Amino acid sequence: MTSSPSEFPDFAAFAAYLDSLGLFHMDLGPGRMQAALAGLSLQSLPHLAVQTVGTNGKGSTSALLAALLAAHGLPTGLYLSPHFISVRERILLGGKQLAEEDWTEAANAVLAATVPAQAAGRLTYFELLTAMAAVLFTRRGAEAAVYEAGLGGAGDATTALPRDLVLFTPMGLDHAAVIGPTLTDIARDKAGAMLAGGVAVTGPQPPEALAELRRHAQLIGTRLHDVAELAGYDPRTRKAVLKVPRRLEIPDAKLRLAGPHQAQNATLALAGFALCAEMLGLVPDAEAVRRALAETFLPGRLHLLQLPDMGPGLLLDCAHNLPALVALETALAALRVAPSALIFTCLGDKDLAAMAPVAAGLTAGPIFVPELPSVSRARPAAEVAALLGPRAVVVAGPEAALEAVRTLEGTVLACGSMYLLAALFPARQN
Repeated sequence: MTSSPSEFPDFAAFAAYLDSLGLFHMDLGPGRMQAALAGLSLQSLPHLAVQTVGTNGKGSTSALLAALLAAHGLPTGLYLSPHFISVRERILLGGKQLAEEDWTEAANAVLAATVPAQAAGRLTYFELLTAMAAVLFTRRGAEAAVYEAGLGGAGDATTALPRDLVLFTPMGLDHAAVIGPTLTDIARDKAGAMLAGGVAVTGPQPPEALAELRRHAQLIGTRLHDVAELAGYDPRTRKAVLKVPRRLEIPDAKLRLAGPHQAQNATLALAGFALCAEMLGLVPDAEAVRRALAETFLPGRLHLLQLPDMGPGLLLDCAHNLPALVALETALAALRVAPSALIFTCLGDKDLAAMAPVAAGLTAGPIFVPELPSVSRARPAAEVAALLGPRAVVVAGPEAALEAVRTLEGTVLACGSMYLLAALFPARQN
């Protein structure tokens, strides 16, 4: 691992160091983050902090909650992962990226608080960015911030942060080799993000995951709400409801993010906002809620692109595990979209045997499986294609996949890996 510099002279130097840490390096545990926060005097945060934990829907739920807070006049930070084009997509204030100079300043502040350190105590890629997010939100005057957890709960870097509320999105079998192997094990790890004596909200969960959340909440005295106690969103009528601090019905609340699963994410975000409003003494405003739901957008979530010199539309979706693929299948049926072809691959730690039949069923047309040579954890394309069946064709890379579908009609779907989507996503869309 590259040794830490004494100071980053510019953003390019910081970005080079960040790359040297290894995006996929996983070393879970709160110790390094707790030491960094103590060095930064951030054992408590000057802003309300919400953490979003779960398997799928964390990014959308976090973005929707941040938008709801911002629409009510609060300077709001949003910490997301992963990114498509630039790492600066991960730390947003008021929905906007911060300047490179701000990033360099924050990186140097974290560096000064953690160096000198032995290699074993050096912050990982995700820990460094998490600490920087807390620094940036604090220094830029955020009054609220939403932090999306990375992997797991108990050992995640965001769990070391002081938090006022924890939201749990639906859980499923993902990263089972790290926090599994069973769904109960995964839920137990994620439940570890709860605060003793704190407050949490859960969206719909598989029975074994919900049982684990309830068990842990009772054990440590956390007040665990079911999402339906606090809010609701009906995608058919487009009516949103807040049940606390006082009941507020919001008709004609159109959700920009598409698919039934996004209605579920919106409901959890509304529930989180209801509790935040109660904590902050905010009076929810129907028009502000309506605006936040209508304007919130994240790339790669049923995201339709029309690329130059390409006949079909390219529909990007970040579904990268079995529960997400099932949700995508349901969303396509609801939207009456029948892809004419599929571009698909996945990383080596995913349950491809379980994913492959669902992925293959997303189209009746050809399936193109590109190599991802720049992604160290990518699964060999031939291995993916073999499980997808005879319609699957290996291609050299993402560009070759685009060339293969260029003259098709209708809509081509791309899913299976965020890194695949990033390779297909044109930089001009950033």
